[in-house]
Amino acid sequence: MEQKKQNLISIGLFVALIILSFISIFIGVLDISLSGILSGDYYQLKILFASRLPRLLAILCTGVGMSIAGLIMQQLCMNKFVSPTTGATISSAQLGVLITLILMPSATILEKTAVAFTTSIIGTWIFVYFTQKLKFKDTIMVPLIGIMFGSVIGGFTNYFAYKYNLLQSLSTTFVGEFSLIIRGRYEIVFLIVPLVIIAYIYANHFNIVGMGESFATNLGVNHNLILFGGLSIAALITASVVVTVGTISYIGLIVPNMVAMFRGDKIRGSMLDISLVGALFVLICDMIARLVIFPYELPIDLVIGVIGSILFIGLMFKKLNPHSKPLKAKQKKETQAIGGEVNA
Repeated sequence: MEQKKQNLISIGLFVALIILSFISIFIGVLDISLSGILSGDYYQLKILFASRLPRLLAILCTGVGMSIAGLIMQQLCMNKFVSPTTGATISSAQLGVLITLILMPSATILEKTAVAFTTSIIGTWIFVYFTQKLKFKDTIMVPLIGIMFGSVIGGFTNYFAYKYNLLQSLSTTFVGEFSLIIRGRYEIVFLIVPLVIIAYIYANHFNIVGMGESFATNLGVNHNLILFGGLSIAALITASVVVTVGTISYIGLIVPNMVAMFRGDKIRGSMLDISLVGALFVLICDMIARLVIFPYELPIDLVIGVIGSILFIGLMFKKLNPHSKPLKAKQKKETQAIGGEVNA
């Protein structure tokens, strides 16, 4: 009965995503209509394929990718409040973008992504190193360290941007918005699709590593390799989004926690719902950003920031602590079952 209920929720989320995706195509300053598209109107088809569909695909990839990246980081770091936002991954990717603006001003989007990925994985690893050295891994203390570390990186980024007269370019680049997404300038976000597939394949391994090094070793899982692989997936997803769309916070923090309330902590069992909720969350925020001061448009990072901040405060008050005894016992039971699947 419980599985049937969860399946119905997944179907409902999918149907809602399809309906809202269809509606979002027709929201914009330039009017297009279903009748015009079906009749083959050249002008409307050009708008559809050059702007509206690329924007929709970028929104869906961003929502899915950042949600999965947050899920992976939370599981590997054993903390519900860790995400690309609170784990210094986004700040490190921003530093990589600045490096390309200074050293390679004519760099392609693929080169920018490669540099941003390198800096984001280094920053994430430093953050993980700090957290592993903590004697008391308090639920709130770990993300606070990530936020402070990210602020330090942001300070360096702003300093060098000011030194090389790139503050204006940097502020424009880092504002998260989809208004500049057009055909030919967003395709790098399609990297998210194979990365999510890989994450699904190794989902059980992430669950095991999330229970600790000794637990993973007893089940024959290479702890360091899986940890590095999972963090690399999260860093590459973050880098591709930052380079293409800009900075979008809170998605990886809020969405996995929301879904975990009714889906539990097993990654493979919740990835579909997390992907759907993440895509829906970003799509709804984007529609709000386009409509609230129509015909003008707000940056989506502003809308997500307001909504995400409220939800984040609510989560903190609910004290979603993965180290609490009931949750940890349940998680350990699920992980032992997963270990049997992996060994089989």
